[in-house]
Amino acid sequence: MSKSRSSWWPFIKLLPVQTNFRFMRYAKLALGLSVLVSLASLAVTVLPLKPPCGGLNCGVDFRGGTVLELKTVQPADIGQIRSTLSDMRLGDVQVQAFGSPNDVLVRFESPEGQDANAVSEGVKAALTRELGPVNFVRTEVVGPKVSGELLTNGVLALLLGIGLMAVYIWFRFGLTFGLGAMAALFHDVILTFGLFAVTGMEFSLNAVAAILTIIGYSVNDTIVVLDRVRENLRKYKRMSLADVIDLSINQTLSRTIITGVTGVMALGVLAAFGGDTLFGFSISMIFGIIVGTYSSFYIAASVVLLLGVKRGEEVEAEAAKPLDARP
Repeated sequence: MSKSRSSWWPFIKLLPVQTNFRFMRYAKLALGLSVLVSLASLAVTVLPLKPPCGGLNCGVDFRGGTVLELKTVQPADIGQIRSTLSDMRLGDVQVQAFGSPNDVLVRFESPEGQDANAVSEGVKAALTRELGPVNFVRTEVVGPKVSGELLTNGVLALLLGIGLMAVYIWFRFGLTFGLGAMAALFHDVILTFGLFAVTGMEFSLNAVAAILTIIGYSVNDTIVVLDRVRENLRKYKRMSLADVIDLSINQTLSRTIITGVTGVMALGVLAAFGGDTLFGFSISMIFGIIVGTYSSFYIAASVVLLLGVKRGEEVEAEAAKPLDARP
């Protein structure tokens, strides 16, 4: 086995073929700490009752307003741009340099009662007068009605994604395994929301896409572990449940590490060179991969250990089924 692995990547030899870590020795401690961190993440996300997104730094997608990405001929004077926009009484204005000294990202809210497109054209004209020739690379205008619909649809997409995963896991693995997987799923989603709230990264439709992707990754990783646990329950009928779970996690550990590391490497490049638009998406995905790996071991498996599974007639009946009749 080790020869076949090292033949295509020599560095894979750094990972042992079989490990014997006692993960479940710290199951209760890890589960308790995870509950506390999840509650804290939920608090920082929800408790600041600032519409429409609570403690999240909602982007234009959800708040309404305009985003301008512009490139100047000379290095941009951020102070001059702020001064120009502040004189126009646009409400909340954000001016941010990114990439080269000539690249600037401007966000502002359209004054109530005014046409957002007309305000955007006025801002462009004012910036051109003050800065000289300006190339407006990107212009996004979102009205308040559209932003409200986008927020509603984003929340519905997250709930629908979690619900569909719950239905699949329930029918595929049964109640105990399903509860463990769902606990891991909610843990990962809540902590990702907490990341956005604590760091102040913009929460936009890209963030919703990142969380949906994290849901898929987390469920896939959890299913790999739980499926191995179920197989080993049939194979090692006299082994304690904690030992079966430890054995299963160790058997899937190298696969989990390889998958996670390759994903983090790709997302790291995207975060470094993808620009401001994809930075939040990349960082949240990296965070989701790390947290999703942790939750597969210490949330899903720990819940299964605490709830217990039937080791008698149920396992025997499942093992007696022909292979083509098993779920």
